[in-house]
Amino acid sequence: MNKAQGARTPTRIAKTGPLRVAGAMSGTSLDGVDIAVIDTDGHDILGFGASGYREYSAAERKVIAAGFGKWAGAEVQAAAQIVESAHLEALDAYREVDLIGFHGQTLAHAPRLQGTLQVGCGDVIADTLGVPVVWDFRTADVQLGGEGAPLAPFFHHACARYAGLTGPVAFLNLGGVGNLTWVDPSIERPESEGALLAFDTGPANAPINDLMQSRLGLACDKDGKIASGGEVETGALELFLAEPYFSRMPPKSLDRNDFSEMIALVTELSDADAAATLTAMCAAGVAEAMQHCPRLPERVLVTGGGRHNPVLMQMLAVSLDCPVVPVEDIGLDGDMLEAQAFGYLAVRVARGMPTSCPGTTGVRAAVGGGTVSMPSQ
Repeated sequence: MNKAQGARTPTRIAKTGPLRVAGAMSGTSLDGVDIAVIDTDGHDILGFGASGYREYSAAERKVIAAGFGKWAGAEVQAAAQIVESAHLEALDAYREVDLIGFHGQTLAHAPRLQGTLQVGCGDVIADTLGVPVVWDFRTADVQLGGEGAPLAPFFHHACARYAGLTGPVAFLNLGGVGNLTWVDPSIERPESEGALLAFDTGPANAPINDLMQSRLGLACDKDGKIASGGEVETGALELFLAEPYFSRMPPKSLDRNDFSEMIALVTELSDADAAATLTAMCAAGVAEAMQHCPRLPERVLVTGGGRHNPVLMQMLAVSLDCPVVPVEDIGLDGDMLEAQAFGYLAVRVARGMPTSCPGTTGVRAAVGGGTVSMPSQ
């Protein structure tokens, strides 16, 4: 891609003081690209700015999905082109920022084997938009023995302190894969021992979305309407919970397709029963995960698309021993939290601060990942 005509002269990354950053996130649920502006010095959240969303078309989803589980080749390259073009379109209105945090799109994640792969080149984004870009957030963590995921916990810690919380809470992100962050906001630094514990809980929206797409041509089970008319197949749920992943101690992480056999467990069920069973699997994975928390959180703050599913939220409320509420209850935007997280992390990368630690990814020591791409002059 050629550099955009008329791109502004880039603002060099400030050494001190707050930065205005646009974070960009494309999750494994493949709904689209989230953009969110955040003001931060890398320690504290100082305020939130505008946000936006660029939905993927059905054709774009198909191209990106064809690259899932692959590490190289034509399908990966095709997915990368879609990811870059969609992000450039989404970010075009956000050039007047100091920095962009560009996560890219995860296609494959096997930290103990091949590593982790997020497609989309930060150099292309920086050159086209004329703004410094931080990207490739996960590789350094994996190279130092970490899981490379989840990476939002340091931001969750900052969110809890921004909201004035003092007791332990849990942030539950229900995107394509579910992940849980247990936070003790009374501890000032996220990398300090005891401040954080984070790990993937299991599959969340991804298998439900895949079921809806394959059977009904729908992107998702909107508002849980299909699941609300079905019954949970307890035998399939028991087989799901027998997976060794749930007995592993955290930190631990998953690839989008690690539980692809879930679809096979519901093949013989009606659409409604299959949707209800997959939704129950998501909730059951979270319930299992809560057993690993150092102590019971005062509440579970749910973020991501899953909080819009009343069937799933009710299942969580019944399964967990503490209140389960949308993250909006503390004044945050659950649709944009992941994008905001990568804006926040971008500042930490640019300033040489850690972005993960043993309690969040199992990395051997606190580490700051990421690559900074400056626009070519």
